[in-house]
Amino acid sequence: MKESVIAILVLLPSVLLVGYFVYASIGWNVVVSLSNWEGLQPSYSIVGFRRYADLLYDSVFWISLKNNLLLILLFVPSSILLGLFLAILLDVKVRAEGVFRTVYLLPFALSFVIIASLWAWMYDPEVGVLNILLENVGLGFLKSGWVTDSSIAMYCVILALTWQFSGYTMLVFLAGLRSIPESQVMAAEVDGAYGFSLYRRIMIPQLKSSVLAVFVILMVFALKGFDFIYILTGGGPGYSTFVLPLEMFRETFSMTHFAYGAAIATVLFVIVMLIVVPYLYMSSRRREE
Repeated sequence: MKESVIAILVLLPSVLLVGYFVYASIGWNVVVSLSNWEGLQPSYSIVGFRRYADLLYDSVFWISLKNNLLLILLFVPSSILLGLFLAILLDVKVRAEGVFRTVYLLPFALSFVIIASLWAWMYDPEVGVLNILLENVGLGFLKSGWVTDSSIAMYCVILALTWQFSGYTMLVFLAGLRSIPESQVMAAEVDGAYGFSLYRRIMIPQLKSSVLAVFVILMVFALKGFDFIYILTGGGPGYSTFVLPLEMFRETFSMTHFAYGAAIATVLFVIVMLIVVPYLYMSSRRREE
């Protein structure tokens, strides 16, 4: 009994803080989304699901949702594949492995604001290093406006994000590869598995848990990423790089449509839960087994 009381007293402050700042805030956001709060003066008169119905006719909302789906379809798999490729390169015991590992991981170690500012400078149509490099190597015909061109701006964002997150995925996969017992690798080599065949048949299939964890984290970022895109493009040109968090920020704080912004936040929360909850369920089942 004494140990139980001590455990409750130790955990109670954390439970209360999480309950208030997380779950109570989520509940308050849902209440706001059902109200008619417009402008700086709070109003909690319930109008039902009117704000959610308005989303169906909001073209910017659908553009933002499409860009989030584009991030999921392109950014997530490209980061996973590039990280796995880098992890395999380091796993073959290359010289100066520590140096390469640091170089690959450095982009993820820096803040999103710094990396976004760096890529904004690289993409600059006038003084950006990409256009200058293309001009110097005789490929000036490939020069572009990059993030100022609405047709390719979102793909430029995906490229920059992949570059930053590939170091993180590399580190997770490298840890997974190094955790495979050496005896399994030696037995596979005795059976004639070498090089790519060794990784394809023996080692990569054992990275399922690492792939799942990386997949969920990248998916969640693809849905809720805000600061990187806000610094790199500001959502422009036009609405070509808008994502749901950016649209929520604009509606809530720039246009003071608090109820409408809360509705967007609730939709985003539901989408994230549809990804996270199955992952938590599968993880708990795996631990039980």
